[in-house]
Amino acid sequence: MKSNKKGNYANLKRKAFLQMLLLTVTAAVTVFLLRIILRGQIGDRIVQFLSIIFYMDNSSARAIYHYVFRNNIDTILLLLTLFFLVIFSRFFISWFTKYFDEISSSMDRLVEDSEERISLSPEMDFMENRLNTIKDKLDKQKKAAQEAEQRKNDLVVYLAHDIRTPLTSVIGYLSLLDEAPDMPMEQRAKYTRITLDKAYRLEKQINEFFEITRYNLQQIKLERETIDLYYMLVQMADEFYPILSERGNTTVLRADENLTVYGDPVKLARVFNNILKNAAAYSYPNTEIIISAEEIEGYIKIVFQNQGQPIPPDKLAAVFEKFYRLDEARTSDTGGSGLGLSIAKEIVTLHGGTIVAQSKDNTVSFTVSLPAMP
Repeated sequence: MKSNKKGNYANLKRKAFLQMLLLTVTAAVTVFLLRIILRGQIGDRIVQFLSIIFYMDNSSARAIYHYVFRNNIDTILLLLTLFFLVIFSRFFISWFTKYFDEISSSMDRLVEDSEERISLSPEMDFMENRLNTIKDKLDKQKKAAQEAEQRKNDLVVYLAHDIRTPLTSVIGYLSLLDEAPDMPMEQRAKYTRITLDKAYRLEKQINEFFEITRYNLQQIKLERETIDLYYMLVQMADEFYPILSERGNTTVLRADENLTVYGDPVKLARVFNNILKNAAAYSYPNTEIIISAEEIEGYIKIVFQNQGQPIPPDKLAAVFEKFYRLDEARTSDTGGSGLGLSIAKEIVTLHGGTIVAQSKDNTVSFTVSLPAMP
């Protein structure tokens, strides 16, 4: 890894080395030329200059030239060398600091809403790539934050809608009971029963809301153990028999009797229960719900397949979102709160697995993949 990081600076180091080499060679050549000039014809010109300006004879001017210039040529060359080095160094620093100006300008653009990509000098391509990577991450985080804010607003709207429906019924029937004290006992018992059912539904929806919040905050601790998966699925199919038989639906289990999975039995039972409940609610009458399970490459794959109205491809992933309903009119009859599949996904994710939905023709399937071993 260290070698790769060093390699990222190769172009910049090469450019800086060439610039320093050029400046050094330029300074050396300049000093060399100055030395030749000072020792050559320039001496005669200095003598001539002194003679004219200070009205000296030739011998006096030449003597001053020797004492002041010729005998101190090394000192003069040193001073000239330092002078040119300062000039060249200033030029080099100005050239080098332009990269910092580019980076500073690019850092400012990171917080802007512009979709334009960051562009630096060719020798700074490694930094350009990193800054664009950071910009992409910041853009994704900003988009995710906006989506989270929108989901929060939707959650409030959906929750208010779901609570208001049963609550309105509860208030309505209680108002009838309060306004008609002489109501026949049979009718009073009927209204009371309906009110109680609506109150139970309201309680269930509120509990599910708090439960999905707990899963999102990952406050749930899994109590893992080896689970007899075949027995769990058989038991669940038996529990759903009364519900399925009302519409002529049946379950078919296809799995090895010795199949096991490692996980939290209570929470995985909740996953399978939610998926099977969804299949039972939306299956065509008099059709089979096929439950299959097998181990594939270290993962246990459990598939729930039913015959029902297909789910559009662009909405397959959305069925796992909180409060999502594919068909408001259809799901209102089932009493679903739109949290079942969302809770299932959270539990499966906590187990290190995945859950996906597929739909083709009139067949809908949900596939849960869980690690077979710890």
